Amino acid sequence: MFNKCEYVISAVSKKQNPNTANFPEFVFLGRSNVGKSSFINFLVNRKLLARTSTKPGKTIAVNFYNIDDIMFFVDVPGYGYAARSEDQKNKFGEYIEQYLVNNSNIAIAFLLIDTKVGPTKDDIIMINYLQYLGLNIKVIATKCDKVGTTHLFKHKVNIINKLSISESSLFLTSSLKNIGRENIINLIEEIVF
Repeated sequence: MFNKCEYVISAVSKKQNPNTANFPEFVFLGRSNVGKSSFINFLVNRKLLARTSTKPGKTIAVNFYNIDDIMFFVDVPGYGYAARSEDQKNKFGEYIEQYLVNNSNIAIAFLLIDTKVGPTKDDIIMINYLQYLGLNIKVIATKCDKVGTTHLFKHKVNIINKLSISESSLFLTSSLKNIGRENIINLIEEIVF
């Protein structure tokens, strides 16, 4: 897997979305600066597929990536970034909603949460919305190496309880320490193959 990983388009409306009718889509959601683009790069083992920045709010459109001509990864704008104007935040919200609603191609909606920070109020709103849409949701706890081994269980329980999810829906990851990548790949392979 991940022999061919290509950027396709940055869409700002549904009519710009590529024709993905025959392919499963894996969408990556989360608050600004949680590391969605970095996680996509980590997953496909590429440094520059998805553009990253230390500055929050880099992703400003719905970005589609063709993976091996058999699936799409979709990176959406982060939510909760205070420095954006209300108008910009509303536009991003519209892009995300247009993409998510009535999209039968979505195989998994991955919600990324910073392990150390834990779920924010915006994350709880997002998971409730994804559940309302009836999507298959998996939660990726990023940067799990930052909390230390002794505190990891406490942070894991916090995420499970705040988001009201099962333990099997949570995946602990760290791109720095290469933790959790294989588990996510296995999950994707079960759907694609």
